[in-house]
Amino acid sequence: MNLDVLVFAAHPDDAELAMGGTIARFTSADLKVGIIDFTKGELGTRGSAETRQKEAFQSALILKAALRENLQMPDGNVQRNKDNLMKVIMTIRRFKPKIIFAPYFNDRHPDHMDASVLVKEAMFSAGLAKVKTFDKEVAQSAYRPQKLFYYMQTYTFEPSFIVNISDTFEQKMKSVKCFGSQFHNPRTTEPETFISRPEFISYIESRAHFYGFQIGKLYGEPFYCEEKIELDLNGLIK
Repeated sequence: MNLDVLVFAAHPDDAELAMGGTIARFTSADLKVGIIDFTKGELGTRGSAETRQKEAFQSALILKAALRENLQMPDGNVQRNKDNLMKVIMTIRRFKPKIIFAPYFNDRHPDHMDASVLVKEAMFSAGLAKVKTFDKEVAQSAYRPQKLFYYMQTYTFEPSFIVNISDTFEQKMKSVKCFGSQFHNPRTTEPETFISRPEFISYIESRAHFYGFQIGKLYGEPFYCEEKIELDLNGLIK
């Protein structure tokens, strides 16, 4: 299956928190979006890998993603090594997305930073014909997506652009709340974490308000690109 968009995330729920509204905008426009989680989040203080897998698939259904897969890298140890690099290269070549998204390369969580570098390296190497990969013993052809965009997690950046998610914000938050094991629940006896505090979800909502305000909309999600972006005047949507 060829995809229009491929979103890479270090952990289940990263994609939803950072760009769930944008994913929903893509799918509402009949674009095929895939989500690739690097780990199962098995080191998370709350919940389990099995629970988070179920939550991830429920969320993907809400966002109407074409697929969601897991590369089964060890949580807390997303190493920038050859084996992991080849996994990402093979994924890019298999789905041939037009654009890809990755975590911003400076963040609180080391897995986010390592995942970011892996995706950038893989995007470049996937386009090199002399880098050989095989999918079910069939040689894959070289392929490089058109653009790589970075999404915001804990640390902020000056956005290259902001996507209006006013019409898909509720869908985003519904997908986020699929991960009930991770966020505030007054009935649980599990230890509190950075993201399980009640103010964390408020922060996600406030951030969407803040970036929406920057573009004169109700809600927005920010993105960064290391390259210049051309504005296609013929493709403007009024």
